[in-house]
Amino acid sequence: MRVLVEQAPRAEVWLDGLVLKLRPSLKVLYAIRRRIATGAIAVFSIWFFVHVMFGANGMVVYRQKKAEYRSLQREIGGLQQDNQRFTGQIKALQTDPKAIEKEAREQLHYARPGEVIFVSPPSLAIPESKSARK
Repeated sequence: MRVLVEQAPRAEVWLDGLVLKLRPSLKVLYAIRRRIATGAIAVFSIWFFVHVMFGANGMVVYRQKKAEYRSLQREIGGLQQDNQRFTGQIKALQTDPKAIEKEAREQLHYARPGEVIFVSPPSLAIPESKSARK
């Protein structure tokens, strides 16, 4: 503690010298303080605009997510319609004899006595040769 008290006058002299050296610079900074503040506000505003538009949760990302949301909603609607259609088919196959007969005829090629079923052969894709493309 005694060392601090002994060194205090020397520290005050050093601080006074520093203030005298910095006084012209401080006067200039004080004179242009409004320009510095305006520049700082301008830089902050530009940074804030860029952040809001292009940041991780910015406007560009928001619009992309909104478009993705709409497409997913359309897909969900289509899948729900398919689900309802399949549910109706399942209920019909569980209860309706005509629906069961129709599926048996189409998929298993069943026929009633005296009926003839004509089955067309599956179409074969003909591979293109290099000379056919030209």
